[in-house]
Amino acid sequence: MDIQRYLLIAAAAALSFMLLTEWTAFKAQRVAEERESRSDTLASSEFDAPLPTGSAELLLPASPGTPEGRSDPGDDLPSVEFAAEPEAVDAAETGANNRMIRITTDVLDVVIDLSGGDIIETSLKKFPEQINDPDTPLLLLERTGTRTYVMQSGLVGPDGIDAPSRATYRADRQNYQVTGSIPQTISLIAQNTPTGVRVEKRFTLTGDSYTIDIGYHVTNGGSAEWQAVPFAQLKRDSSAPINADSSGFGMQPFLGAATTTPEDRFIKFSFSDIEEDPWKSQQVGGWIAMLQHYFTAAIIPDPEKTHNFSTRQTRDGFNIAGFTSTPLRVGAGSEAQWTTRFYAGPKDQYTLASLAPHLELVVDYGWLWWIAQPLFWLLTQIQAIVSNWGVAIILLTLLIKTAFYKLSAASYRSMARMRKVQPKMVAIREQHASDKQKQSQAMMELYKKEKINPMGGCLPILVQMPVFIALYWVLMESVELRQAPFALWIKDLSVMDPYFVLPILMGGSMFFMQKLNPPPPDPMQAKLMQWLPVVFTFFFLWFPAGLVLYWVVNNLLSMAQQYVITRKIERESA
Repeated sequence: MDIQRYLLIAAAAALSFMLLTEWTAFKAQRVAEERESRSDTLASSEFDAPLPTGSAELLLPASPGTPEGRSDPGDDLPSVEFAAEPEAVDAAETGANNRMIRITTDVLDVVIDLSGGDIIETSLKKFPEQINDPDTPLLLLERTGTRTYVMQSGLVGPDGIDAPSRATYRADRQNYQVTGSIPQTISLIAQNTPTGVRVEKRFTLTGDSYTIDIGYHVTNGGSAEWQAVPFAQLKRDSSAPINADSSGFGMQPFLGAATTTPEDRFIKFSFSDIEEDPWKSQQVGGWIAMLQHYFTAAIIPDPEKTHNFSTRQTRDGFNIAGFTSTPLRVGAGSEAQWTTRFYAGPKDQYTLASLAPHLELVVDYGWLWWIAQPLFWLLTQIQAIVSNWGVAIILLTLLIKTAFYKLSAASYRSMARMRKVQPKMVAIREQHASDKQKQSQAMMELYKKEKINPMGGCLPILVQMPVFIALYWVLMESVELRQAPFALWIKDLSVMDPYFVLPILMGGSMFFMQKLNPPPPDPMQAKLMQWLPVVFTFFFLWFPAGLVLYWVVNNLLSMAQQYVITRKIERESA
C-alpha cells in the first residue's frame, strides 16, 4: 500500500508540473501572437528617446565640462578599401528594405538602419544557432515582426538631430567588409543638418573582435555654439532568446539587464523589475548590458566622463537599458567628438574584464564567484591540454575530490562506524520506544563508547558544498561548453543527454551510495530517502549533459572512496 501511495503522489506531482509547463508555453505563445499582430501598426524605426534636456528626470550634471576643439583620433585609422565604388545609399531616398547597410567581419555580421544609424542585427558567425546547422549563425540582436532587440544611439537636446524624429544618414555603399586586426572606420553622414554643421556617425571595428566603437564627430562651421546630449541604449522585448530551453524542467538562466555602480559591483534587473521599479544612477564610467544564457550585449561609455544610467519599460512593453552623457558642446568654428563602446558576443569573461571593471561578472556565478572563477581557470587549463571539455570536466572533478580526500575520508569513516553499530541503535530504539529522553541518553552513551561523532559525517560535506556548487555554476554558465562534444552520442555538453544514459547512471550511482550509508533512524525518512534517486533521475533528465557528467563522476568517485573505507573498518572490527 505504501508503494502504491507514493507512486500516486509522484504521478500527481509530475502531472501537475507538466500542466503548469504547458500553461506557461501557451501563455508565451499568446504574448508572441499579440506582439506580432501589433507589429504591423508600429514603424520599423520606432524609437523610444531619452527624456528631453532640462527634464528633472534627466539628472544632467550641474556643470558639465565643455569639450575643447581637437582633431579626431579616427582620422589616423586606415580607411576601408573596396574594389568598386557603388552609388551611395541615402535613407531618405530609399525604401525600408534598401535603407540598411551591412558590415561583415570575421566574427560578426552587423546590419545598421540608416534611419537613426541604429544597430538592428548582429549575427555571431562563430556560434551556429543549431549544432546540426553550422552555416546558420546565431542572431543576438535582431528586429523582426516577432522580436525586437536593438542598440540605439543618437543626439538629443537643444540642437540634437534625433529629436523629434530620427536623423537620416548617407553611406558610401550598402556592404562593407572588415578583416584583420587593424581598426577600420565606416562613416555615415547625417542629412538635413543646420547650415554649416556636419555630423558624422562612425563605426570602428576590427575583423577579429565583437567590440564596435560608435561615435559622433561634429564640425561646427556656423556662427553660434552647437549643443546636444549623446545617448546610447539597448531596446529589447521580453521574449525568450532564440533556442532558449522552454521545457521548464532544466535550470533557467537569468534574462534581463545588468550594470555596475560604485556601491555594487554587479546589479541585475529582470524584465519584471524594470517594469515595476525603473532605476536611475549618475556615475563616472560604468557600463550597462542585456544578459541571456551564454551571450550578452553591453554598452561601455567613456570611463572618465559622467553618465546618467537608467532602466525603464515603454508603454508598448519594450525594456530600455541605457544612458545619457554630459552635453556635447561645439563652439563656432570648432569640432568635437563623442564615443562609446559596444560589445555583442559571447560571455568570454577574460575579454569582458579587459573592456570595463566588473563587466566579467555578467558570467553570473552568484555569490560564489570567488571560488568559481579559479575553478573556471583550472578547467580551461586542463581543456587546453586534453582538447575535450568532457574529459576536462572528469579530470577537474577528480582533482577536486583529491583535494578534499581527507575531509571526505573523515565523513565516510563516521558513516561506516554508524553503519557498524546500526543493530545496537535499532535495539536502543526498540528498548526505549516510549521514552524519548532515555533513548537519547542511551544513544549518546553508545556514541561515546564507540567513539562516534554524530556530526562527523555532515561537517566535512558542508565544508565541500560551496566548492561543488561553484563548479556546478561554472559548468552552467560557461559559453565554452556550448555545442562542445564529449564522446559517442554526447555531441553537445550544454544540452540534455538525448538518450538519458547519463541521468540513469547518476540515479544508479545515488542508489548504490545509499546502500553504503546507514539508513536514517526514522522509518518515514528512510522511505523518502529511497525515493531520492528516482526523483533526482527524473529532474536530471533535462539538465545539460556537462552538469550530469560532473554529478556522475563525483558520485562514482565518492562511492569508490566510501566503499574502500567501509570495508577497511569492517575488516578492523572483524
